[in-house]
Amino acid sequence: MNVTVLDHPLIQHKLTLLRDRETSTAGFRRIAREMSMLMAYEVTRGLKLEMIEIETPLERMEAPQLSGKKLCFVSILRAGNGILEGMLDLVPGARVGHIGLYRDPQTLVPVEYYLKLPDDIGERMVIVVDPMLATGHSAAAAVGRLKQAGAAQIRFACLLAAPEGLAALQAEHGDVEVFTCAVDRQLDDHGYIRPGLGDAGDRLYGTK
Repeated sequence: MNVTVLDHPLIQHKLTLLRDRETSTAGFRRIAREMSMLMAYEVTRGLKLEMIEIETPLERMEAPQLSGKKLCFVSILRAGNGILEGMLDLVPGARVGHIGLYRDPQTLVPVEYYLKLPDDIGERMVIVVDPMLATGHSAAAAVGRLKQAGAAQIRFACLLAAPEGLAALQAEHGDVEVFTCAVDRQLDDHGYIRPGLGDAGDRLYGTK
């Protein structure tokens, strides 16, 4: 399975704070942003570099810079925005896309209600962000929609994943590498990750 677990001690420490039910809405939001910045270091490994000539205060030299089009973060609304901002703190020049999905209560199939992407997304590395990879249905639908739009290089970043969600995403999009801070035990009967951290969107925005 194409999964990388981000086991850096700072990431794991902050994840424990997110899991704690006593963490306030403001604290949850701040810690999620801090974590997402740390995650971005790992998710962006492998970006291509090119050498350019610059002038330091002392002499001319060749030095590396990112090559090609700037990468694109795509947030799955609404909770994806909670980890989008920290990644933009690290990569402020990145382009940003948004995709809105809701689950039809009868069929349980994800329904798209919003999509806004850069026109040249096919020329960019795309990192899809969503705090939770639970059933995997929304993630798979989002990735499928991005591929329809022309995206060819796609990675998926989340705080937590369930084995069921990983299996579902990999079954449909085996070429997409997943970066997560932990793979938890299982989903419960309501589709929540156990032990998890609750509903990430509600905890980010103080809703129920």
